[in-house]
Amino acid sequence: MDLASLIGVISGVGFTAACILLGSSLMLFWNLPSVMIVVGGTIASSLIAYPLKEFLGVFKTVAKVFMFKIEKPEDLVKTLVEISNKARKGGLLSIEADINNTEDPYLKSALQMTVDGVKTSDIAAVMQKRMELTHREHKVGYSVLASMGAYAPAFGMVGTLIGLVQMLANLDDPSSIGPKMAVAMITTFYGALMANLFFIPMSDKLKLRSEEEIMNMTLLYEGVVSIREGEHPRLMEDKLNVYLTAGGGKAAKEE
Repeated sequence: MDLASLIGVISGVGFTAACILLGSSLMLFWNLPSVMIVVGGTIASSLIAYPLKEFLGVFKTVAKVFMFKIEKPEDLVKTLVEISNKARKGGLLSIEADINNTEDPYLKSALQMTVDGVKTSDIAAVMQKRMELTHREHKVGYSVLASMGAYAPAFGMVGTLIGLVQMLANLDDPSSIGPKMAVAMITTFYGALMANLFFIPMSDKLKLRSEEEIMNMTLLYEGVVSIREGEHPRLMEDKLNVYLTAGGGKAAKEE
């Protein structure tokens, strides 16, 4: 459970509601047509922009904002060094036990290819391809949310324009101008709130999650290739530790 995301959502909703209650009732900010315009319009635009499968997948992706577990890079380096030491002393076949004890399917598959004697270039090609596919899957998820973050305020403005047109059409009744203007502005409020409290922050968090996962996959890729090539464990450790520094992290992201 990511407490930061949970606290952020709860505090954002809480502070907004508290500010409203200091001056009025929450019901004053409830307007069904405005909700329909913003929510319906955002969903409609997202369906136009993305295939149905990718749009529906965003609901599964959002769960990663709050529920996400990833192994620390330092622990991965330690594991890879241990496997490298074992392979150097007992040969590649000696790491078969480590394959069975590995939960990460990416590492497990790579180690199995290593034990099976697959060429280094082929192992590297397979691992890189899987890394690319994982990155693409992640990118689709946070891109959909980023797009929704752009659509929501736009449809908030559309709803406001609709409300203004309706208000201007009834200028002969001055008493209705105030309430209709308030309803028109609520639509913009909905769009801005949904975009800046939910869609855009969630997209940014998922992008960070993706970078962390790709970073780990890069470490595993470099480690397995080093093991297959028979590099000295200490040399491999030094190479992997570069990724744990700020500069190494940036290089991993760019790669």
